Amino acid sequence: MSPDDWYLTEDVDDFLARATDFLHSRPALHTVPLTVTEALRAHGADAYGSDAPVFGVLQRSGEVRATFFRTPPRRLTVTPLTPEEADCLAARLAGLGHPLPGVNADRDTAASFAGAWQRHTGDVPTPYERMRLYRLGRLTPPEPSPGGRGRVAGAEDRERLVRWHREFVADIGGPPDTDDGAWAETRIAEGRVTFWETPDGTPVSMAGVTPMVAGQIRVAPVYTPLHLRGRGYGGAATVEASRAALGTGAAEVLLFADLANPTSNALYRRIGYCPVADFAVYDFSRGVPQAL
Repeated sequence: MSPDDWYLTEDVDDFLARATDFLHSRPALHTVPLTVTEALRAHGADAYGSDAPVFGVLQRSGEVRATFFRTPPRRLTVTPLTPEEADCLAARLAGLGHPLPGVNADRDTAASFAGAWQRHTGDVPTPYERMRLYRLGRLTPPEPSPGGRGRVAGAEDRERLVRWHREFVADIGGPPDTDDGAWAETRIAEGRVTFWETPDGTPVSMAGVTPMVAGQIRVAPVYTPLHLRGRGYGGAATVEASRAALGTGAAEVLLFADLANPTSNALYRRIGYCPVADFAVYDFSRGVPQAL
């Protein structure tokens, strides 16, 4: 195959015209490109506070085999690739002079692309994060459940949502240019954040959800302020958000968990989530290499 087999565009509608059927064919594995491109289609690049996004489609014999997208300054996100396909993509992007801060993909694809990028550019890949994708089976609320109840965040909660989202982004090392106010306002308007609150009405944790695309909804983000962790609030908020997602008719309810956090992974299994696939994130730099 040739690097030219990759079709590149900055037009999300052009990308979706070519890639929608492919992305819908495996909605769980493609949850991130499905939800990000839907947000870009609905709200434009402002949805991610990014410069012009870039999309790619790999077609062979008239069939879409893989896709990628990038919303600068974030990392490249790629659907599963063979090592040969990963090498061709790296060659194509390197040849065009596209700088990349890193890659996010299923574990094998991420490793293949990271190695190919190093060969083509000299950039050094450094492992950043390992994640596991989960799919909800039978929802099982934890016992005992913390006292309180779930409720959907409203306009009166904007200040808290802005603050908690800013803290969440900082916790995960996300890009600092995120517009926390726009994030909060969109989710309030669409009813996509659930609080868990104590019996006296104090919110203590939140769980958001993505819009439903191709029958799947992903629970994200889940955040509990540091001083309130370890009390079951995050699990209770996740259960309530998951129940709401099921109530909208979602065929699949998904979430990612950081594999470096055994507590959250064990919690998600207890409440009914089952592993689907492992993902990996690499950063690229000219620094000193670390073991892959």
